[in-house]
Order: sequence, then C-alpha cells, then structure tokens
Amino acid sequence: MILPKPRNINVDKYIVGLSKFTKIDNPIKLSANESAIGASPKAINAFTNEKDKILKYPESDSNSLRDAVSKKFSIDPNRIICGAGSDQIFDLVCKLFLGPEDEVICSEFGFIMHKIYASLYGAKIIFAKEKNYRTSVDEIIKKVTKKTRIVFIANPNNPTGTYLSKNEMFSLREKLRSNILLVVDDAYFEFMNTDDFSSGLDLFKEKPNVLITRTFSKIYGLAGLRIGWGYSSKEIIDAMYQIKPPFNVSRPALSSAIEAIKDNEWTAKAIEHNTLWAKKLFTVLEEKKIIANKPTANFFLLNFDKAKISSEEVFEKLASKRLILRKMTQYKIPNSLRLTIGDNLANEYFIKTIKDIFK
Repeated sequence: MILPKPRNINVDKYIVGLSKFTKIDNPIKLSANESAIGASPKAINAFTNEKDKILKYPESDSNSLRDAVSKKFSIDPNRIICGAGSDQIFDLVCKLFLGPEDEVICSEFGFIMHKIYASLYGAKIIFAKEKNYRTSVDEIIKKVTKKTRIVFIANPNNPTGTYLSKNEMFSLREKLRSNILLVVDDAYFEFMNTDDFSSGLDLFKEKPNVLITRTFSKIYGLAGLRIGWGYSSKEIIDAMYQIKPPFNVSRPALSSAIEAIKDNEWTAKAIEHNTLWAKKLFTVLEEKKIIANKPTANFFLLNFDKAKISSEEVFEKLASKRLILRKMTQYKIPNSLRLTIGDNLANEYFIKTIKDIFK
C-alpha cells in the first residue's frame, strides 16, 4: 500500500530542556524560564470557575481579553490579536508575509522560534552577527537586501539576556526600509529595570510597520495555558484575522489571562522576587568566575570559559542533585548553560550546590 507522502520541511525542531532527564525523581526545573512564584490566585480562581463551561466554545476573537489588554496599556482593541502563546502570533505573521523567495533577518543568538516559524514557509533565514552575545543594529542593516521582509528582535533576548537600548531600537526601525516589518518580542520586558530601556509597545505602538508580541507565560505564570497577544497596525491585524483559526484561545486561558493582567499587586510581587534573587544569584556567579549577563530578565546565560569546570560537567553535577538547567547546544553557544531564576527554595539550593561544585 502506498501512503500519502508529506512534504519535506527542512526545519529545526524545538528541543525542550527536560526531555532527557525525565527519570530524575522530583527534578528542580530551572530550564524553561517559567514563573518563579506562579500565577495570581485570582487567575487560578478564574481557571477553576470555567470548569462547568468547557463544553462551550470560547469567544472566537478573544474580545474580552482584548478589552482588558486595551485598558491596561491604553491601546486600541481593534489592533490586538490573541493567540495560543506568542508562538501562534509568530506563526500567523510568517504565514501572512513570507514565501520561498523571501528573507528574514534574525540575530545570531536570537530566540530560536523566530527562525523556526519563518523556515516553515520557505523563507531564507539570514543571521546577523552579535557582539559579545548582544544584537548589533549595524550588523542587521548590513544583511538587508531587496528580499528582506521581516526582522525579528527579542528585547531583552532569550537566551543571552542582553538587550538593545531604546535609542538603538529607534535607530534600527529608522534604518530599515519602511516595507520591512519589524517584529519585537516583548516576552521579558516586565523584568527590565534600566533607564535606557523601553518596551517595544512603548516605543512603537504608533508605528504601522512594527508588530509587538507579548506573552502570559513569563511574568503572569500561565505558560501551561498557552496564551499571548500581538499589536500592530489595523491593516496588519485585520489580515492576520483572515487566517487566524477560530476559537484559538481556550475559555480557561481567556478568563485566567484577564484576571492575571488586572492583578497589579501580584505582578509587582513577581517582579520584586525576580529583582531580589537576580542580584543574589549574580553575586554568587561572579564569585565563582562564572560569566553571566547582568540581570535583565528571569534567567541568566552562564559561560564557563573562566571557570575550572566545563558546562557539560556542571550540567551533570547539577542534574545529579536534581537541578536541571538548559543546555545551549541548539543555539550553538559553546560552554554555556541557561539558568532560570526559581522560587526561594530552588534558588537557595542552587546557590548551595554551585558553591559545593566550585569549592
């Protein structure tokens, strides 16, 4: 029997961090950049309250959440689109703009899902060199050709933890042709606390040729519900609605996200926790000669070139103590691991363990 033959799509598969270590009893997962303190109790209550309604379809276009986002950030609800994580927004924009003759520019160590979604539609991925694991505006501009359609920037960037200043971001948009779409991934902006930084939404919400994406997976602790949103010109958002699946965000996700975004006190608590532990962890990493980015998000990129033990050895030693970090093999960042800031107990245990390893 001859079976249907699928099209061969030459694209990297996203590798999750814990896949090879599922046999570890009670692993302490510091590999996925998940929330350290979890979701707002109000969001959890909203999730529970949906249990008797799951037989019914959710809103097709997430109107109630769009209204909540609009009020929170003083933006036009008609220019918002919600998705199953910000991943779905990346997918929709790539489907809308890209074909086999097009080019997409990503920074050398930018978030890998940008590259993966662009590849699905046959676009050629052009990598702009980074300088000290930091996106370079000049290198991006050097890579622009007449075929360039999209430039992806995560700011701050995952996995490097570095960022572009607001002046650099303005400069990038100004130097790009107006018909090149700049996609700014704001996934970690809430954790930033530096005067020279502004979120993509604050910088570009009036720009018709920028798409800003945000997620509920990080600061809001709703990674398991898969929900995010995008903001751009009405023309671009309307076109995305033409290809968006109906009912793409579940009822529990919508209800939880609405309560999460309204709970400013819980969000402030999450930021306070992250700020406190980022400073403590960074101090320990410096003491042990582990090179790391200065605190910018809820994770660190750790490099072991100046340490007495390699990243692979450190990974195995930590795993033997139930601590799981993220290998940087898929990103081709040598001798490095990514560490997520965890809850109090996880952070204290990590500090004790890393001090034991680097006695």
